[in-house]
Amino acid sequence: MTVRAFVDAVVVASVAVAFVIAPRAVARRPDPARAVGRSVPPAVLLVLVTGLIYVNQVLFTVYVLRVHDGDASFLARYLPAGWFDLATANPALRGLAEVFPAPGLLAPSVLRVQAFLELPFVLLAFATVVRWLDAGLYRRIAHSALLPLAAASYTVVFCLVEWDLRNPYTVDDLVIRAVSALVTPLLIAHVAARDTGTTRVATSVPGLLVFIGSLGALGGLVLVVYDTALLYNLGRLDDRLPLALAAAAVLLCLRTAASHLPTRSRPAAPNLSFVVHALRRWLALFFVPALAVRYGLLFGTPQLGLAAGALSAAVACGLAGRDVLAETPHARDGRAALRLARGLGCAVLAGTAGAALALRLTPRSYGEVALMSAMAGFLVTGVVVCGLLDIRD
Repeated sequence: MTVRAFVDAVVVASVAVAFVIAPRAVARRPDPARAVGRSVPPAVLLVLVTGLIYVNQVLFTVYVLRVHDGDASFLARYLPAGWFDLATANPALRGLAEVFPAPGLLAPSVLRVQAFLELPFVLLAFATVVRWLDAGLYRRIAHSALLPLAAASYTVVFCLVEWDLRNPYTVDDLVIRAVSALVTPLLIAHVAARDTGTTRVATSVPGLLVFIGSLGALGGLVLVVYDTALLYNLGRLDDRLPLALAAAAVLLCLRTAASHLPTRSRPAAPNLSFVVHALRRWLALFFVPALAVRYGLLFGTPQLGLAAGALSAAVACGLAGRDVLAETPHARDGRAALRLARGLGCAVLAGTAGAALALRLTPRSYGEVALMSAMAGFLVTGVVVCGLLDIRD
């Protein structure tokens, strides 16, 4: 079997497993927040891991300057274009390289350190988003089989990509990624067990817009980290720094605003309630196959990856509709379901127009940027329309 076939198989298996396990994890009674030890949100660990990734980039640059005279071709020839835009001309890094003792000891900075840190980076980013939406859901996912299965799915995909881009460090990287797959879920589960957060996005337009904005800002920062650090392109950081600082500032403002929003929602807001339920369901369903779907677009069959993502969203919406109707009084007469379907149909049409406009205004760059822009346009427009419909009703 080819790497493409293996990636496709991981996509299918991850989606199937998520469909079986995720509904049970969401339906479980919320785990109470237990004040045991010090509560550390996953966002704090994400910042720490990101810092370690950039420290490794600095050490890698020192290694290349001292051991390979600033020439990364010893490694770049094994990997595709778009890697190793190094900051070897940076005066501060050159000064550090000149005084750094025993630079040969920095050899593990070549691919090995990143191989360990990439899994906690992506898992903590996803866990951070889940906790922003619902801290109880974050704890339930962390205490369920979803977490180790997600780590296994992500690691298998990472290893398949490693094998497709074989180089002299591949065997080491495969072993290190396997170790990371064992350690990272244990760490996140341990931290989640001591989490005392009570966050839950309110069923309101402000609450949902703050969450969507936070998701977009974090997504922008994740793309910057991938572009400048995980692909060893520290030389691009100067160009990407304004975007990163702007995204970080927006994220800080939005999370501050989120802490001041009411946690309780007004009753009888079916359209906005559907959005909240759909987001919760989708995050749980997509937690395991997320990375497989993402890499399936590049290393697998793109149509399969798109279908898997669309199927996850469709199932999440179906389950969310059931959840909303279960909370709606007199839903058995069918009128509540018809009214909900009519309102959501209007929101989907408006959201599609918002996504098309966002795509039109987005500069052509990475495919992920265009996808994030379209999703933001769809969600923001859809949420506003849902809020207006709930006010009308």
